[in-house]
Amino acid sequence: MTSITDADRLDRLEKIIDELAERSRVEVIVVEGMRDIEALRKLAVFGNIRSLQVGNSVMNFCEHLSKEYERFIIMTDWDRKGGQFAHLLRKAIESCGARYDDSLRANIARLTKKSVKDVQGLPGFIESLQKAVERNAFAKRSLRRTNRKY
Repeated sequence: MTSITDADRLDRLEKIIDELAERSRVEVIVVEGMRDIEALRKLAVFGNIRSLQVGNSVMNFCEHLSKEYERFIIMTDWDRKGGQFAHLLRKAIESCGARYDDSLRANIARLTKKSVKDVQGLPGFIESLQKAVERNAFAKRSLRRTNRKY
């Protein structure tokens, strides 16, 4: 199994975030809590985001949202509790006749590995990746300068 570089990981995460931002204009992103909404806003996802923490059951939550949206993007945390919420959401969304996509959640979980387990940790993780990529690029430029023959 090959390991991807920080630059590749960052690039893939930024593409997923861009896709979330674009799709959230017409679809609804479902997260667990208000901090998850704040984290996505920090990443410039300003579209339709709803939190499960509104006092309703998952079924009532989905029934209400399915009147407004045909497609849901499940973006619960990728820890055990988030996985349970994702499972409940998939069942409830299907029973309401709507469609869901949880592939972006799965892709983020794969790209963050064990470094991040929740949505609210994404902005910090992406920022640390950006810094690592910048340091690496700077180190490569410095190495090229020291290896020049004059």
